[in-house]
Amino acid sequence: MATRRGFLGGASALGAASLLGAPTVASAAATDAAPGPVAVDPQGQARDAVLAVNSGMRANYAALKADLVKQLSPVVVVQNDAKGGKFTLVWNGTQESVNPVSETFELAKSISHVPLGIFSVLAAYLSPTVPNVSNAARIDPHDLRMVAYKSTDTTGWIAPLQAFGATLATARQSLAKANLPQELTTSCGALLDAAGAFITATVQAKRFDMKSFEDFTAGVYGYIRTNMKHAAAAQIAGVRAIMQQWRGKIGEAQWQDLYTVVLSQWTTYELNQNSIIIRPCMNPVKVDTHLIDLATVEPPSDPVFVALDNLARIVQDNVAAELVFVADTKVADALKGRQDLLSDEILGQIGGTSPAPAAAATAAAFSAATACPFGHKASNSASPAQI
Repeated sequence: MATRRGFLGGASALGAASLLGAPTVASAAATDAAPGPVAVDPQGQARDAVLAVNSGMRANYAALKADLVKQLSPVVVVQNDAKGGKFTLVWNGTQESVNPVSETFELAKSISHVPLGIFSVLAAYLSPTVPNVSNAARIDPHDLRMVAYKSTDTTGWIAPLQAFGATLATARQSLAKANLPQELTTSCGALLDAAGAFITATVQAKRFDMKSFEDFTAGVYGYIRTNMKHAAAAQIAGVRAIMQQWRGKIGEAQWQDLYTVVLSQWTTYELNQNSIIIRPCMNPVKVDTHLIDLATVEPPSDPVFVALDNLARIVQDNVAAELVFVADTKVADALKGRQDLLSDEILGQIGGTSPAPAAAATAAAFSAATACPFGHKASNSASPAQI
């Protein structure tokens, strides 16, 4: 491997002088002269030899991981999406994918996103100064200045707001034929009506402010909560059904060792909705280590590969930790988890402490009333239909 050290060490005296800008005498004799002695950099060579150890380790590690990916089973991979999640079962060399959540989920969330859609058009034209609104103390002035980067004197927002308003009007006219539950139809209609009125008044006035938008969103919040109720019910039913189906397919013995990897964007990966529903469907003894929430920047083009590649790293580190750090279980736990191996050493040297862990989800979120009762079946052969 060519390195900077090797390049400079192998340069002739004449070549090095030219490279560094020193004056040279051009002559045929200089061109035909025998090359001078090659400069040796003992320290550089020694350091390259030391670094080669890490390169070799990484090559071996990558080879083990690539082979391990093919052995992982059973695994459920969940790619969060607008439809409630695409679920893939990886089992004994096979893959089966499905979107198990009914369309009610996506329809309810679509209308709930109306205020966010309006905000996305208007935000850049807001005043960069935090106004005297009820939640002013919760707004970061610096964040607001970065979002509200366009002049309040311009009206470039009018055309895109009118276009979005036309989309809302078409949805309102079609809503009755969408065959939604009556309560959901009513809440969606009320939200669309309020949004249409806000857009009309704002365009006519050719002005808006944070207070007027806050009044609008506060007025439609109740409708959003109704939509959220229907979306959540649809997602719970769909996820439970597919987990029940796959549990019956692979059998109780393998289900107890199930890994589930849930991929989502950073903004939703903690207490992700699918993770909440899935958790009580897994073996309670292993769920804390076998249910993995994986934050991604953007939805990956191959979510199953990304999930399995990361899971392979986790699985092989679990075993390596106990064999490599047998003398220090705390360091072993760091290798097995999300903690960097140097974190405690760095904290000790700078006099810092580990940040407090995020508050755990309330027990009610995983109560028996809403859970797949794995604990009632792990020790017997009850039917998977009890999920």
